Amino acid sequence: MTHDFLHPLTGSFAMPAAENPTVVMIEAAYRQLGLNWRYLNCEVHPDRLGDAVRGARAMGWRGFNCSIPHKVAVIDHLDELGESARIIGAVNTVVCRGDTLIGENTDGKGFVTALNQVIDPAGKSVLIFGAGGAARAVAVELALAGVSRIRIVNRGRERGEALAGILQRQTQADAAYVPWPEKFRIPADTDIVINATSVGLYPNVDQTLDIDPDSLRADMVVADGIHNPPLTHLLRSAKARGCRVVDGQGMLVNQGVIGIRYWTGLDADPQVMRQALLDLEL
Repeated sequence: MTHDFLHPLTGSFAMPAAENPTVVMIEAAYRQLGLNWRYLNCEVHPDRLGDAVRGARAMGWRGFNCSIPHKVAVIDHLDELGESARIIGAVNTVVCRGDTLIGENTDGKGFVTALNQVIDPAGKSVLIFGAGGAARAVAVELALAGVSRIRIVNRGRERGEALAGILQRQTQADAAYVPWPEKFRIPADTDIVINATSVGLYPNVDQTLDIDPDSLRADMVVADGIHNPPLTHLLRSAKARGCRVVDGQGMLVNQGVIGIRYWTGLDADPQVMRQALLDLEL
């Protein structure tokens, strides 16, 4: 009987990395697809990101994900960008084609897929907290999905205005930056509220967005990009006020399905991946 002990490698570069459960759902998908592939969760300091990318190239990796804080910085180490990654200005999935590294972005696509299970975003007014890589991806894909208005709420004016400018120039959505004062009050005409910051990510599960919780209305949909824990403080507050909610695990699973398709050409079963996460009891 012939054995092949050379596992095709994929993985993730992030810091912190210990709380990232992506490895569990991706390897569950590989098993379900009958692939002898591995997914390695790697903690990479920002100063060593270039070394990590060169190492993946040297070892013949098939691809890798980039999470906080590498989604923008990794672009300097790649050969090409896919169209959505170019518009967004951030990469979360790298595809290796021979010695060529191609940056793609599946964050926004995965988020919109999860959101569509609760509400069709077309024609809606959206408020997004954050202006980093994840926020860029979510905002661009929502604009392409037909959202009518997007407001970017961010502590830093420069990044917030930059993201709003991208949306104004390259999509049909009405976009603008909104300053983030203490106890931000959600405007009454908002349909969808999205946390695209790292606030509440494990182990900092007690962190809260600095918003007025009484400004959340029952007819709003509240979504959080945080995948661990899946039920964040924001989502608990929203549910207590009757809002429909979308957790970050749905986004994580759907972007994983797209990433696996990029790397293998195969379609993974999202239910298998979601169940692998549920079994962790995060």
